[in-house]
Amino acid sequence: MSAHDPVTIGLVATSDRASQGVYRDEGIPALEGWLAGALLNPIRFERRLIPDEREVIEATLVELVDRAGCHLVVTTGGTGPAPRDVTPEATLAVADREMPGFGEQMRRISLEFVPTAILSRQVAVIRKAALILNLPGQPKSIRETLEGARDAEGRVRIAGIFAAVPYCIDLVGGPYLETREEVVKAFRPKSAIRPPRP
Repeated sequence: MSAHDPVTIGLVATSDRASQGVYRDEGIPALEGWLAGALLNPIRFERRLIPDEREVIEATLVELVDRAGCHLVVTTGGTGPAPRDVTPEATLAVADREMPGFGEQMRRISLEFVPTAILSRQVAVIRKAALILNLPGQPKSIRETLEGARDAEGRVRIAGIFAAVPYCIDLVGGPYLETREEVVKAFRPKSAIRPPRP
């Protein structure tokens, strides 16, 4: 029995070409590696590689939350201004509530690295007791978005979005997520910090 709550996380890559086998998806492996290294909780991953089709994305998000029991769903790809980039629309369509601060912070972090970050349309929403996040598709951008922007000494200059994820999941009724602080330090108010289990 683990001292940490188990968590189920959905990983969704939206790409026409990767889903057809034209090239290898790098988003899901990057997400899985980062999350496995950042969280102390036992994780069950639900992986989905799907085309950039709004109806397919919506159905996949619903299935992951409603039937697979995911507490967190993270998508990669499909968040730009191109006609086939429909991940944000699909995400908003299945939402109970939008969490705009996540998208604002993702763009703020990415603008430290590339001016085209302003073209990103990433969103975050709550569906039932799950948080759904749209992330960029490149492994480097995924890590920067989750961890934040660091200075030359490795200190965080701009907080990554994952620092707020565990408390958000607390608030919607999900498991208590605990992180490895050398990767990302989760923020909770003192009243929400759970004493260590024996």
